[in-house]
Amino acid sequence: MINYNNNNNNNNNALERIMIDRRFVFLLYSAVAGFICYQAMMMEEHPRDHTTSDDITDEYPAIHRYLTINGNSNSSSLEGVNKMEEKFEGFIGKTPKDLMYEENHNPLFPLDTRDTIGFSCAILGLMIAAGGGIGGGGILVPIYILVMEFSPKHAIPLSNITIFGGAIANMMLNARKKHPLADRPLVNWELILVMEPLTIAGALIGAFLNNLIPEVMLAIMLVALLSFTAFKTLKKATNMYQKESLAEMNATQAVAAAANNNNTEETPIKTSIAGATNYDSVSNEEEGKPLIQNGNSKELEAILEAEKSPPIHSILVLLFMFVVVLVINVLKGGGAFPSPLEIECGSKEFWLANVFMLGWILAVTAYVRSILAKQYQTKQRIGYQYVEGDIQWDDHALAYYPSICSLAGFFAGMFGVGGGIVKGPLMLAMGVHPSVASASSACMILFTSSTATTSFFVFGLLDRTYAPVCFTIGFVSTFFGQVLLGILMKRTKRNSYIAYSIGLVVLLSAIMMTIQSLIAIHKGEHHKTGGICGSDQDF
Repeated sequence: MINYNNNNNNNNNALERIMIDRRFVFLLYSAVAGFICYQAMMMEEHPRDHTTSDDITDEYPAIHRYLTINGNSNSSSLEGVNKMEEKFEGFIGKTPKDLMYEENHNPLFPLDTRDTIGFSCAILGLMIAAGGGIGGGGILVPIYILVMEFSPKHAIPLSNITIFGGAIANMMLNARKKHPLADRPLVNWELILVMEPLTIAGALIGAFLNNLIPEVMLAIMLVALLSFTAFKTLKKATNMYQKESLAEMNATQAVAAAANNNNTEETPIKTSIAGATNYDSVSNEEEGKPLIQNGNSKELEAILEAEKSPPIHSILVLLFMFVVVLVINVLKGGGAFPSPLEIECGSKEFWLANVFMLGWILAVTAYVRSILAKQYQTKQRIGYQYVEGDIQWDDHALAYYPSICSLAGFFAGMFGVGGGIVKGPLMLAMGVHPSVASASSACMILFTSSTATTSFFVFGLLDRTYAPVCFTIGFVSTFFGQVLLGILMKRTKRNSYIAYSIGLVVLLSAIMMTIQSLIAIHKGEHHKTGGICGSDQDF
């Protein structure tokens, strides 16, 4: 372990290199953040005209462009549109007549400037979010609404399928990765089992409250929550960065001192920056201590051997829980979504379905709690050695962390933001290793985004022309963003970049969702009916 000391003989080259590295990352992130926010705000100055008009080319600019190209710019009647129905249908899979009478977004093809800018902003946002594994819904939804002018009812489903594509890419890259300090998968399934059920339960309650609180109050509370979360996360990332920088300087000084040492005896020097932080040694106080101690070694070996593979039982429990939640959500409907069983929102059956779903989640939570409590007792008895970033699931942890997760889910549901934007910073605050926090958050997002996307598809809210493009953008952008961050981390040995990624996404989400909320309030677009149910509500 490297000892941190106040040595006045600092290495100027190392210090200069660290400062340049830090300024470069700060400027890069600032430039990307500024570009996204600037484009989102500037698009508001040139809105498309969606007012009702007798001229269908006013309502559908894509039809107007087609007619102009083919020399029929004056053929704005239904008869004129029908003449080019067959050729236009090949582009978007729908006839112009259908487009006239559907309340939908402009066709995907041909791409216009707003689509190009919107997709470009989404790609940049997703590449930043890739390292933190937190999805980026807080960035995508404002982009789709402000830049590409989707209604919230369609922007949120498109954001979900974009995040779903990114979550698949993250899982593909993380599936074979190992924990940096132990021989086990990078994804912490125990942590997911604790966090995910109660996060969903909290989101269920928060979503109901969302429909009862005035928009202005929600906007103020959202700004406060995301700003506080971004501040705490970026502060933690900065502290990690400073520790890594200090460790690099100490390591460089140790190398220089060894080179000047006239002693011919070889002196082992640990120069890895990774070994200098709390996250990269088995223990600051017991470094090098073997994981298998005397006594109960066979039972301990069995546990360590089992940890090398993903826990199939835990995965099946999560899958089963999500399937039940998905089925109940689809069957009960709610708000603007009709129930296939004709269950009316606010009816006795509607509330019974919600109570059953909440009870089911709590039952899964109790089951998981009992399993983790038994595992903790066994590990304590046989002398299991934890590594830095592990959570010991004693009675206090099993009571405290689930409560925090339910509160995080409550805020996520109340403000309509993705769970990843809350759970990512939460795991860092819990002391989880940044790499483990990123991979585990991405795994949870895969479950939630797949469930949400399935629901949106069943309810017919996914724009089928934009959805495949958004899914592809999510997958490709996240894949390359994750790969690039991996290369950067291998070169610099800095886990703080993951924390910076999470903090920056939360900060961008705070800025962009605030802008979106203020514009919507100013225009009076988010009118509430004053109750939980009502088809007038935006999703």
